[in-house]
Amino acid sequence: MALIKSISGIRGTIGGRPGDNLTPVDIVKFTAAYGKIVTEGAENKTIVVGRDARVSGEMVSNLVIGTLQSIGIDVIDLGLSTTPTVEIAVPKLQAAGGIILTASHNPGQWNALKLLNSKGEFIDDAKGKEVLELGESLDFDFAQVEDLGKVTKDDTFLQKHIDDVLALEFVDVEAIKQANFKVAVDAVNSTGGVFIPELLKALGVETVYKIHCEPNGLFPHNPEPLKEHLTDLSKAVLDNKADLGIAVDPDVDRLVFMMENGELFGEEYTLVAVSDFILTHKKGNTVSNLSSTRALRDVTLKHGGEYFAAAVGEVNVVTKMKEVDAVMGGEGNGGVIYPASHYGRDALVGVALFLTHLAKLGKKASEYRAELPQYFMSKNKITLTPGLDIDNLLAKMQEKYAHEQHSTIDGLKIDFENEWVHLRKSNTEPIIRIYSEGHTPEAAEAIAQKIMNEIQEIVG
Repeated sequence: MALIKSISGIRGTIGGRPGDNLTPVDIVKFTAAYGKIVTEGAENKTIVVGRDARVSGEMVSNLVIGTLQSIGIDVIDLGLSTTPTVEIAVPKLQAAGGIILTASHNPGQWNALKLLNSKGEFIDDAKGKEVLELGESLDFDFAQVEDLGKVTKDDTFLQKHIDDVLALEFVDVEAIKQANFKVAVDAVNSTGGVFIPELLKALGVETVYKIHCEPNGLFPHNPEPLKEHLTDLSKAVLDNKADLGIAVDPDVDRLVFMMENGELFGEEYTLVAVSDFILTHKKGNTVSNLSSTRALRDVTLKHGGEYFAAAVGEVNVVTKMKEVDAVMGGEGNGGVIYPASHYGRDALVGVALFLTHLAKLGKKASEYRAELPQYFMSKNKITLTPGLDIDNLLAKMQEKYAHEQHSTIDGLKIDFENEWVHLRKSNTEPIIRIYSEGHTPEAAEAIAQKIMNEIQEIVG
């Protein structure tokens, strides 16, 4: 069905033909290429591997670990884990890099290799291109039998991750405990079903209603944490009169809250709320990607900071955060990056900071949400047809809107006075994403439809 090689890693559907899908052949050659490149010159030729709970995970993990051994690299296998957990494990273990086996929000037939450097951060575009080139060329040798790598299993990082979160300066366990929150959790039957309830317990949340928290990889609904996929969580919140619902994607780097009324707080507003909390205590700058809500800019300015936009992709956001010394950053898909912890989207960090904020405010989630800047987003997509020249299409749209403020650092973003539209090719799916935002749902949808109609006219 698909094999996508991008800044987000090597991602594809399981089965099919090499080069067209994520097959064992593709897994082996790109794993070997990555291992060779990331350990070159490294003192500790060790790589950390962890995976989400999807059904293909064990098979892919066996291939990845065996391949790393075959080129003389030692492996620390975290087994069922999360993306942020592997990210913090790499520097703690002084490893040369890490591989997370997850296709994030993609459905169960997908899997992927997410590739980390020695800091536990995603490799950059240049390094990624090196991996792809070496993988395609197969220009490397495998190790002799006496030089094969060794495998060590390590199941301690669930607790280490939680301990790190509890130790963060502004996380207040006592305040959370005193608030006596009742929380429902939907972890789409992946590893968040273990990690999030364990974190809540450590934070002093005694009443947790688990929805789809068995890490068997059998996703009970589309794993992207969007409103239309979270009806079970909404019912659980309402039926149990919970104060909050929490939803995460399969690898636990995206975080979405549900209010006590069964409505979503808004995936775009996870980062806004956590930033509002941090900026109250620590002044500074923030960063999100071009497809994220203007509300973060408004909240940052309110607190006396400066807001910056980056191209879509976690590595791009992190690069900009370091450049402007941001105190908070992330993406509007529920991705919270808090540098005081580490430079990676982390749902565990987001949960702890949000619960502390809510506890100290002493308000219901819906009351707090009403106080934040009000924007509404429309997220649409157009499936790519073979041979479509996207660059030409975007150039024509840019020419049409040359009189408006616009950015071309990632696709084309057009900033109108009261709305914006962002057109870009997806890193993870064969589609063009069309995100728009306005002060009302109708305004956001209207500008999106206008742009999509104009695209159809150009395409013909």
